Amino acid sequence: MEVTTIVSQLTAAAEELISVARPRQGQIFVVGCSTSEVLGNKIGTGGSSDVAVAMFKALKAVCDAHGLYLAVQCCEHLNRSLVIDAPCQERYDFDEVTVRPIAHAGGAMGTAAYENFAQPVMVERVVAHLGLDIGQTLIGMHLKRVAVPVRLQYKKIGEAVLTAAKTRPPLVGGPRAHYEENRP
Repeated sequence: MEVTTIVSQLTAAAEELISVARPRQGQIFVVGCSTSEVLGNKIGTGGSSDVAVAMFKALKAVCDAHGLYLAVQCCEHLNRSLVIDAPCQERYDFDEVTVRPIAHAGGAMGTAAYENFAQPVMVERVVAHLGLDIGQTLIGMHLKRVAVPVRLQYKKIGEAVLTAAKTRPPLVGGPRAHYEENRP
């Protein structure tokens, strides 16, 4: 599959998720991505740095246009730690960890993020407001409670299964409670 097609699918999916989730400026958009899966290979067996860089740049542009912070999850070999830009780390006071992703320990997407963020910082976890899981990379551990699945037009990015989620505050108070109808 052509990189331009992958980027087009990804951009459309990210924009659709943002339109459904309606995040506020300064919130966090987390992405987990297996470029191996995007290219039709088993996760961790055939990633591409070129595809990862193109995907990262597309996601970063979408997030920047909406005033969101992008967080990119690394692979299981780095315990799914994330790459974020320093302003996000400073705003949310996430604990920094000492590691640098590379293709086979962090993944192509994590490496692309580390090499292309203005001030990359590695953190062990984030509490994101919405996200895309591309290739079943398991981003759920980095989403706020309560995660709500979002059904998007695109079911795949390239050959990778796509799962999208937004979050909402927990509903508390029981049967007599009233809730705002317009909450995201």
